[in-house]
Amino acid sequence: MSRNFYKPGRPRRPTPNRPAFLKPARETFEVRIEKMVQGGEGMARLPDGRVCFVAGALPGELCKVALTFAKKDFTRGRAVEILEPSPDRVEPRCPLYGKCGGCSLQHLDSEKQAEYLARVERENFRRIARIDLPEDFKVHTGPAWGYRNRARVVVTCDRAGEKDIVRFGFRMPESNRIALFKECPVLSPALNGFLQDKAREIFAGKFRRGSETDVNLFDNGAGDVRFYCGMDRHDARGPSAPGIQSSDPSCVVPVAGKNVHAGAEVFFQSNLSLLPSLVQAVRDAVDEGLASGEASDSWLIDLFSGVGFFAAMLEDKFKRVTTVERDDNCLRYAKINLSEKCESVSAPAEDWLQENVVDTPATLIVDPPRTGLPPSCTAALAASSVNRLIYVSCDPVTLARDTAVLAQSGFKIRRAEAFAFYPQTPHLEMMLVLAR
Repeated sequence: MSRNFYKPGRPRRPTPNRPAFLKPARETFEVRIEKMVQGGEGMARLPDGRVCFVAGALPGELCKVALTFAKKDFTRGRAVEILEPSPDRVEPRCPLYGKCGGCSLQHLDSEKQAEYLARVERENFRRIARIDLPEDFKVHTGPAWGYRNRARVVVTCDRAGEKDIVRFGFRMPESNRIALFKECPVLSPALNGFLQDKAREIFAGKFRRGSETDVNLFDNGAGDVRFYCGMDRHDARGPSAPGIQSSDPSCVVPVAGKNVHAGAEVFFQSNLSLLPSLVQAVRDAVDEGLASGEASDSWLIDLFSGVGFFAAMLEDKFKRVTTVERDDNCLRYAKINLSEKCESVSAPAEDWLQENVVDTPATLIVDPPRTGLPPSCTAALAASSVNRLIYVSCDPVTLARDTAVLAQSGFKIRRAEAFAFYPQTPHLEMMLVLAR
């Protein structure tokens, strides 16, 4: 048997031409970044004409790029050296930048992020929907740091002598590896304070030593922090909301003059400081629809309604309110958040809409997941008597796609606003008013 025999799974022996510590070199290129695209990457072209999406690069910059993925028609890479930096480039504030998978726009000046993202979405709508966003398209912004009221962290428990050592981290991108942190600059002061103090005491006796557990945290904006892990539910502080068992991670969230009941185990907006701006935009859109006669106050339909948030903000304007949501935990909260005149339906939104084709000019709000509206949902909307639709989206790409489909049945954009709920990231949420 040759001494150079290599068996898969066994470390390759070093040779004079291949030191044991070296990995195969990646191709590198010098490229000029043309623009920012969805996801916050810079777009450039390689010498052979292929498109290259570059992480960590800004429009106008000359970068040295190492390829991380290559196909015949496009490539991906990361900027390993900025040869000519943009004037909008700044030094990332967090030591975990590029490691934890979050906050991938920290290299872009916080004051400029909304401007760049607005440019990306205008191009998305032109490319995908063949529609121009209105000239007055606005991006609402809030605090750039310390804004996040919800987060999923990984709790690790180890032992040092007789003492349990509790640490916190985030999952690295496309990996189960953990980037540990002591303080996260985008988490709210209450969440950081909870992790640095009470959480260590709570979790030290909670998990098996050597384990890793994902925990959902929720700060209600008034310092009341709750957590949820696995199938267990816990209070981190304070009494539960009325009507919910004391073992639930529930709290009251004050938003725009209303007290909304929610918890760490269900989806709720993660940036409470900017949420009132979205509420006001939706209220204004509803009032415009009622005043114009394009919509009626006879019926408000809230599809993908979650805990009934929008319905709770608007129910006083309507004679009848129906919320449609299939998550049982969300429905449990909705029954607390809404008055008796509101009907909460447990069903997939697309199924309910198909079976209850609206024959009155109802006011309709949809707030679907990132996948957008199912085709059956847009088809039912086209066949209904709904003339005015308020579409809240957490993914502008699927929003543009759905807008193009709805345009085929006469819907046009009357208003477009965006909300930078996640500063330091490329994520942008949007609200469109569509009418026919």
